Amino acid sequence: MNMIDSRNYFQYDDSNVLPMLREIADKVTYSIITSTMSSPKTASEICCEYKLPLSSTYKKIQKLQKSGLISIEKIQFDSKGKKILYYRSKIKSLEVNLNQQGLALQLIRI
Repeated sequence: MNMIDSRNYFQYDDSNVLPMLREIADKVTYSIITSTMSSPKTASEICCEYKLPLSSTYKKIQKLQKSGLISIEKIQFDSKGKKILYYRSKIKSLEVNLNQQGLALQLIRI
């Protein structure tokens, strides 16, 4: 990941673009990112909204957190003291450019 202009704009070189695109194109990853772009949601809310398996959703959330594409926006506790995490996408926009020089992925973070 190379920083270009500001701390919110990243460009991935050709060797990193295809793996990143494959990951984002994954149904669960795509659902998590798009679902949490406008407002924070729990893993359960995302699963219900897109009819996704909870275990796969949690695995993808962990991976997205490590890569900095989503973050925990707030933490609440239910009446039994169980921690409830609300996730929010850090992606503002993503563009892919294919030309004679190869593939480029431009990611603008919130």
